[in-house]
Amino acid sequence: MSTYSFLVDTYETEILKITGTWEAFPDDSMSFRPATKSRTVLEQFEHQVKSEGGWMRDMLGIDVGEILPKDYSKRAFIDKYTVDATKRLAILRGKPDSWWQEDRKFFDVPRSRAWVLLRRMHHATHHRGQLVVYLRLLEQRVPSIYGPTADTDDKVIYRFEK
Repeated sequence: MSTYSFLVDTYETEILKITGTWEAFPDDSMSFRPATKSRTVLEQFEHQVKSEGGWMRDMLGIDVGEILPKDYSKRAFIDKYTVDATKRLAILRGKPDSWWQEDRKFFDVPRSRAWVLLRRMHHATHHRGQLVVYLRLLEQRVPSIYGPTADTDDKVIYRFEK
């Protein structure tokens, strides 16, 4: 077991939280924008897919192919993110401690790969938080993020049944 397996385990739950949050949006809410300067729901999905794909490829050296889905739709972004993140998860699980400790360029600053992945997850958390606000503004249920929400009846539910 790697010293850094806790990061990979955390990334695995982040995948569930991200896709569960995205699934909670009704199909007809993709163009919702809570303020003029805010991204739409679908633009938030696109940003997550592009940002994570780019960070993983450019900063961590994990390239799973094309970053964007072929279609610009809720389902396409969810499916693309799920497939790519699952591939990245498998790759990360096989990395030795020495790989995690190596410095990579984080924009213009050298940082360990462990640091970069942690920062990546913080970035995703920030955008997921924005989307939780969108869900509340749309009067939709919010799935579990770090435990039960007001909509999960004291249970951890990452994805609501349709």
